[in-house]
Amino acid sequence: MFCKCAARASRALRPTHPRCGVLTLPALSDTVSASGTSWSHWTYKRESSNSAWSSKVPQIPTWEPVAENQLPPPTRVSPDLVDKLERLALVDFGSKEGVDCLEKAIRFADQLHVINTDGVEPMDSVLEDRELYLRDDTITEGECAEELLQLAKHTVEEYFVAPPGKKLN
Repeated sequence: MFCKCAARASRALRPTHPRCGVLTLPALSDTVSASGTSWSHWTYKRESSNSAWSSKVPQIPTWEPVAENQLPPPTRVSPDLVDKLERLALVDFGSKEGVDCLEKAIRFADQLHVINTDGVEPMDSVLEDRELYLRDDTITEGECAEELLQLAKHTVEEYFVAPPGKKLN
């Protein structure tokens, strides 16, 4: 999904608000517990410029509008591609508005073609300057295939049977 304000900002091809659509994670000390496992969520805190900590992530947004003449020609989505996307993504683009929205999203993403990445090393993580802890990779449960198969609505031999999806042409 993309930012709705980006779709209507075709003149400058940028969101009207720099933080549009960005979700905030809980603070570092907050944890989420799922099935007995505790996970810490990391958030980015803006550090002062004189801090010894330096990050490759900019302290402020570095957004510059891209001129229309720098972008590749607008992408037109063919009806065949719409049909294929509807089958694969199980999303209905049946209306002209849906196709227009998809084309505007592609146009917004076309700005990535203009970015000069010469000499920029790929990042493993946006938090690559911090040590991120993982839990131990130990098996805590197992040998429950029969129990799990009993939960399925349909099975054949020792396999789940999924309901049929959309028919492919």
